[in-house]
Amino acid sequence: MKSTVLLFGAAEKGELGIPLICRSLPQLLQTIGNPPKETLGMHYAIQALLYNQELIFCRVKEEGFSVRDYTKGLTLIRNEYPDFPVKAIFLPGVGNQGIIEATLDVCNLYKSLLVVTEKDLYDYLTNL
Repeated sequence: MKSTVLLFGAAEKGELGIPLICRSLPQLLQTIGNPPKETLGMHYAIQALLYNQELIFCRVKEEGFSVRDYTKGLTLIRNEYPDFPVKAIFLPGVGNQGIIEATLDVCNLYKSLLVVTEKDLYDYLTNL
């Protein structure tokens, strides 16, 4: 059974804050297009698919700053996919305390891991 990864990231196509299930690289590229420069979401999305994980990609306008997009995506995940086996939630580029704490609530619901970069963890811990 494949594990499911929920990932928030910036991309050129797709509706903001709407979780999309992606099962292959061609589907990912066709659905969300290319990433903006200096973003990490697409990189981690590709890695998840290459490691045979099912991916739920939630597009945000700007990684780490589009609080409305993160909130919308987390709410939809909680309400639309309550039984989905989400094993990890990736938040590349997010050091925002509000976004991380809202995501931790969803992690507790699914008993999943929260994955952030070292830089983002530092930002989060130094802004508490």
